[in-house]
Amino acid sequence: MFPVEMRGTKHPVHLWELETQIEPAALQQIRNIASLEWVYGVRVMPDVHVGKGAVVGSVIAMRQAVAPAAVGLDIGCGVSAVKTSLIDAELYNLHALRLAIESTIPVGPNSHDRPVDLKRLGLDQGWARFWSGFRDLHSGVQRLESRARAQLGTLGGGNHFIEVCVDEAGHVWLTLHSGSRNIGKELADHHTEIARTLPCNQGIADRDLAVFLAGTPQMDAYRHDLWWAQEYAARSRAVMMGLLKEQFARHFGRARVTFGKEINVHHNYVAEELIDGETMLVTRKGAIRAGKGELALIPGSMGAGSFVVRGRGNDASFQSAAHGAGRRMSRHAAIRAYTVKDLIAQTAGVECRKDQGIVDEIPAAYKDLRSVMEAQKDLVDAVQHLRTVLCVKG
Repeated sequence: MFPVEMRGTKHPVHLWELETQIEPAALQQIRNIASLEWVYGVRVMPDVHVGKGAVVGSVIAMRQAVAPAAVGLDIGCGVSAVKTSLIDAELYNLHALRLAIESTIPVGPNSHDRPVDLKRLGLDQGWARFWSGFRDLHSGVQRLESRARAQLGTLGGGNHFIEVCVDEAGHVWLTLHSGSRNIGKELADHHTEIARTLPCNQGIADRDLAVFLAGTPQMDAYRHDLWWAQEYAARSRAVMMGLLKEQFARHFGRARVTFGKEINVHHNYVAEELIDGETMLVTRKGAIRAGKGELALIPGSMGAGSFVVRGRGNDASFQSAAHGAGRRMSRHAAIRAYTVKDLIAQTAGVECRKDQGIVDEIPAAYKDLRSVMEAQKDLVDAVQHLRTVLCVKG
């Protein structure tokens, strides 16, 4: 059934969702993207929905150009997952565990009060080199280094989460979803403003899709800051996972708990990749790389579980897949449509917050994850379905 070719676009667009199921505003954004002269092709994932400039759930291959909006404001946003040695029958007092996690890993706008002991977590390598790169970032963020240091290893809000899950065989997993926090957004905003002023972007369909061109100082500066923010996001997830494992082991007994190999993947990022024999800049915004044999995590909505997947390396999608369930309604619409009572009903059996502050993250505000997985069965194979038993939100 999929992919479906979108008609009437300047450059090829392949959809893993029916046009009739995509909101009109998102369809227009897709057409705007495909009208850019530097675009080689656009691939649209089944979790597609409106974003800023470019839709969430898009994979865009460009020749010698990149649009910051095709990466997203949360540069390097992604997910991590690790399998533990425990089984579901050994879980107990998840409420106390959730409170312990929330006391250790700041959520929402909060930051760490003191530096995390990275040596204790076994994560003390490469930090001097990494932080020395801060002074070379855009001048507009130089005042934010202390904040960036304090927010590293913190969850943030919105659709970011920490979860304890159980797979189909009863094995317990830890998963989390977060990005580059305020520093990533600030860098994205500064560079987008620069791109809008460039002569190459005058007259494009949407000024939010302004691009940088290869061989220009503006492109070099953006890519430098982009790589740094992507590394920040990956390191931040690693720190959070270290803190999460520490709390998990403390709660259940260190001698009883061991951890497998971690999955840590971006779903808002840029990479140089070979597309049809040509090296291009590929942006994935709300999409993961699904190269043949590569493992990744595709989460659903709050408390709705996730899938551990293995990529099939499908070239038709630029070796990509959906990053999650994708929103089906805006946050404001969700708050108008649902109540705390609805949230309690839809998260039954999950240890989590159940208050007005997270009604916008109610499962019904998102697409059905199993439907998304069905639409992309040519892109990934499901390895494990993870059922959520504990969820931490910002």
